Amino acid sequence: MTKKGLINRTVETLEKLPENKIHEIADFADFVLKKYEEQILQKGIETIISESTSFAFLHDEEDLYDESDLKERY
Repeated sequence: MTKKGLINRTVETLEKLPENKIHEIADFADFVLKKYEEQILQKGIETIISESTSFAFLHDEEDLYDESDLKERY
């Protein structure tokens, strides 16, 4: 089913419900939208950070320790 078809079916269903149930569904739709927007924002932040060169100096950092520095091996 297409997005438009789902919207039309949902509106038809909402018209059959009492007002208090419609408020519940509206609150849930707001919750889902907010969660979706937060996911988009988080993905955008992750992309910006991964493409940033702010911590590029860490890639060139010398290895200070190796396995011979371990006191116990597991």
